[in-house]
Amino acid sequence: MSSITSAATASRRFRLARNACFLLVFLASPTPAAGQSETIAFTGASVIDPGTAGVLSNATVVVRDGVIVSVEEGGEAPAAARAIDLGGRFLVPGLIDAHVHIGTLEAARRALQSGVTTARSMGAGFFADVGLRELFRHGELEGPEILAAGYHVRPRPAEGLFLDEPGLGDLLGRDVRGPEAMGRVARAMLDRGVDFVKVNATERAGLPETDPRKPFFTEDELSALVAEAAEGGVPVAAHAHGDRGGRAAVAAGVRSIEHGTYLRDETLRLMRERGTYLVPTIAVVSDLTVPGGDYDDPVLQVRGRHMLPRVRETAAAAHALGVPIVAATDTGYGSESVLRMSHELIEFTGIGISEIEAIRAATTVAAELLGIADRTGRVAPGFEADLLVLDRNPLDDIGQYQDVLFVMSDGTIALDRLDFRADAIGGRRVPDAD
Repeated sequence: MSSITSAATASRRFRLARNACFLLVFLASPTPAAGQSETIAFTGASVIDPGTAGVLSNATVVVRDGVIVSVEEGGEAPAAARAIDLGGRFLVPGLIDAHVHIGTLEAARRALQSGVTTARSMGAGFFADVGLRELFRHGELEGPEILAAGYHVRPRPAEGLFLDEPGLGDLLGRDVRGPEAMGRVARAMLDRGVDFVKVNATERAGLPETDPRKPFFTEDELSALVAEAAEGGVPVAAHAHGDRGGRAAVAAGVRSIEHGTYLRDETLRLMRERGTYLVPTIAVVSDLTVPGGDYDDPVLQVRGRHMLPRVRETAAAAHALGVPIVAATDTGYGSESVLRMSHELIEFTGIGISEIEAIRAATTVAAELLGIADRTGRVAPGFEADLLVLDRNPLDDIGQYQDVLFVMSDGTIALDRLDFRADAIGGRRVPDAD
């Protein structure tokens, strides 16, 4: 073993031991999230649980210590509970945005207030998503649950990766090539405690000088990455627009394909056989076609007008074949963002996916992809209290998700627009109108 490899191994062991000690101390400290000790009972709720079918009318849902403890038709609120009468409004699970680029507290709050209670980060500089995950996980700040991926794995990683991981410095300025180099980058991500490894199997669509069909890595390189990540118990998600790169990623064993614009039916059938998820991010391609938003470039507008019908076609074909489909925005929830999860759900129903299937794509199916289906994505006893309130039935109009009235994340109320009392306006009593 070379001295460089020995040093890298020793450094990795030190960081793992340090992180383990840090987490033990952190977890030993009592830091319950604000509001979790309060028992809250939603009464008069029309409950939509994606794990079942239909609507449970006039239900009472009781939440205690951040967990749903009961869901009963016609039930009553416990005597000591704070009762919130929904008056027939619709209580649904919080949304899981399976592909975001959140790197700031402001962006995380913006996502949360739009109804996203869980988000999978698919790229954030300086491991900001790992930091956000820990802050939110331990109740220091209010935000959605974050599953982090750190940096993209691509032939030329972002410069920040080498600042964070100087042990990879010999790869700076040259392409990351070959199974050994892919494994090293994967280990660097694992050292930082990522939940997923994100690899770019093709070039991006959101840069005018790139070609989204162009593959980046061979199947052998991708297989080495998947194998190394698996050693750490972490799955791999592959950005892939073109079919060649997408098929290599599926054959290598990635858990999900992100985008998949130009995937052929043969690749989609392989995805069905392997149980590979598709996260098509249709709405963000729509964003390419118009000024403003996350993208504003004439070259991208031209490209987007071609890509949009193709990604819709691919997603519809994948759904028809039985490939599991997951909803996501691919936005950073920045101040210029015009995308929300509601827009992706509208896209889904526009390609023939039913309203309940679209809701599942943003809740139960997304939770399966993320490996958290045993604790979130449903309105059922024992599940985390990640809940939204909508004014009208999204099974009749999925666009109701554009107007979220109430957000609860892990039992903590993050947004409440249910009851604007007259005596609370401006801090003074407002006379009733004649």
